[in-house]
Amino acid sequence: MFFSTSTGVLALAATQLFIGVSAQLKTCTNNSTLSCHSSSKAPTCCYNYPGGALLQTQFWDTNPSTGPSDSWTIHGLWPDNCDGTYQSSCDPSRAYTNITAILKEQGRNQLLSYMDQYWVNIDGDNESFWAHEWGKHGTCINTIDPSCYTNYTPQEEVGDFFQKVVNLFKSLDTYTALSNAGITPDSSKTYSLGDIEAALTKVHGGSQAYVGCEDGSLNQVWYFFNVRGNAINGQYQATAPLSKSTCPSSGIKYAPKSGN
Repeated sequence: MFFSTSTGVLALAATQLFIGVSAQLKTCTNNSTLSCHSSSKAPTCCYNYPGGALLQTQFWDTNPSTGPSDSWTIHGLWPDNCDGTYQSSCDPSRAYTNITAILKEQGRNQLLSYMDQYWVNIDGDNESFWAHEWGKHGTCINTIDPSCYTNYTPQEEVGDFFQKVVNLFKSLDTYTALSNAGITPDSSKTYSLGDIEAALTKVHGGSQAYVGCEDGSLNQVWYFFNVRGNAINGQYQATAPLSKSTCPSSGIKYAPKSGN
């Protein structure tokens, strides 16, 4: 894993966990065009289009609480059309609902265990949540289309997608970034949007993140990237958010999770 806070470039090598399987994504060169930066607007296996901006999104759930009390949780990885609009549910034929079974079949048990702790549904139905995120957003990432693999194995892109989202999430520790700036969950304290954004900029390669609130309480963070190459082992470059914060400029609550 490589992450440079000076350039905002994140390059994560995809880990193939299959035994005896040689399938892999087609190779992209280092001079591949950065997504959202081409006038040709033609999708290839090395150019994310139309969803050229990829968002690693996170939750802070408190009512009810989900995940560890000292960590945010995963929402997903969303392709955005570089302008705040997006496609959804792009391939119903690959809208798989048996994500657990797919990951187990691929030998990704460690990944599955991590997801059960950090990629959790507020209603307790993790499987449906994962299926929703894959069907709505994952199937719209064109650079992980089955045609972009050599020796393709069915559902291989599903495992690659979930592993990539987890890798990105691990590199973007929102709780620690805020805590290092003195911004911690508290039942009475409030914080300013500027301070929150400044703290997250440090973990996001110098680029601002989107901060979301509900009823004045902090509840979501979205980290925007452009990608050079495919979405699995390409280089991720942090970029400014395409959406405006839903938080007030001051008086933002950061409620503790239950038991915190």
